[in-house]
Amino acid sequence: MTTITYDAPTLHDADALDAMAQETWLKTFGDGYTPADLEAYLTQAYGPAGRLRAHLADPDVTWRVARAEGQIVGYAKLVPPWLEEAGPQDAQLGQLYIAYDWHGRGIAQALMDWSLATARARNAPALLLTVFEENARAIAFYAKYGFVHIGDYAFPVGSKIDRDLIMKLDL
Repeated sequence: MTTITYDAPTLHDADALDAMAQETWLKTFGDGYTPADLEAYLTQAYGPAGRLRAHLADPDVTWRVARAEGQIVGYAKLVPPWLEEAGPQDAQLGQLYIAYDWHGRGIAQALMDWSLATARARNAPALLLTVFEENARAIAFYAKYGFVHIGDYAFPVGSKIDRDLIMKLDL
């Protein structure tokens, strides 16, 4: 049985974290976009000038990664709340990604438990997140924790605008 460890990533993890996140995003969402829209989104989100690396260097973003067999196999990050629905003291889960080969091993639960514990330790009254409306697996996962749909967010992928659900859990 493979041991999974959890810790905070460092800037030295940028390449591995970026590669894992991009691969997971493409496998989960990549089929519904034109090549131009995909390129625009991937350039903004990943790579040397992407948002993921900027968040890794941002002290206001809190990370937890899961490692197995010397690789990053999952992560969660809490970001400063930017959703209009968020109150000033609320916490926001920016992403929770698990590499496909590692689904079903309890990693998502461990990372969600960390996210909830971290938000509670900060005395956040609620934890908010967004999730693509067609990602039924993730929506069901969040619903099991008690998250409820409270609004919608227009998520741009290049020139295409997707509907993300805004979900909230009162802590």
